[in-house]
Amino acid sequence: MTATEIEHMFTRTDGSYVFARWGRPISPVVFGVMDESLSVVKSAIEAVCLACGHVTVELDPELGSNMMMFFFSNWDELGSVPDLDQLIPNLAQVVDRLQVAQANQYRAFRFDDAGAIQACFVFLRVDEALEQLEADSLALSQAVQVMLLWSQDAFRETSPLAVLESGVTVLRPEIAAVLRAAYDPIMPARADDPSHALRLHARIPMLS
Repeated sequence: MTATEIEHMFTRTDGSYVFARWGRPISPVVFGVMDESLSVVKSAIEAVCLACGHVTVELDPELGSNMMMFFFSNWDELGSVPDLDQLIPNLAQVVDRLQVAQANQYRAFRFDDAGAIQACFVFLRVDEALEQLEADSLALSQAVQVMLLWSQDAFRETSPLAVLESGVTVLRPEIAAVLRAAYDPIMPARADDPSHALRLHARIPMLS
């Protein structure tokens, strides 16, 4: 993957470059799935964390759970989740916008004082498109997308996953490489300058 391609993955639709990674261990909780699916989602998060050198924990000492994933069938259901409007500002307007766009997923991030990811809230409306995905593929894809503050277009046309000849779904090697570089301890947890993409590109061969 070229430095330009990496830069595109963190360039917002307004043209600004914004990169952020987690500044603390991830403590995930999942709502709206059966127990067997719950283990699949948590295992995917743990696997992606392991791949990039990050960690998961049972509880965040400040927030309890700092990565919440909700599965549901209609955006209107968000209004019935207790206290969700305290986590998602202007929740009603967000729901209206998602309904108009016929979106099937939405992620909201919170950041600490240093600009690193502090919490992430993931909402998945299980429509026909998501229903067609295998549980492990859906879980792995979502796990990748919560690890960094990717741009809105980062995976719009190309999935972060690949399917091996054996049928096993894995991270695309170039995405795994970007994740490893992003979580290299010498790299900043937050960056707003496109030159950061050049640094990521330079770290990839050193960590292979």
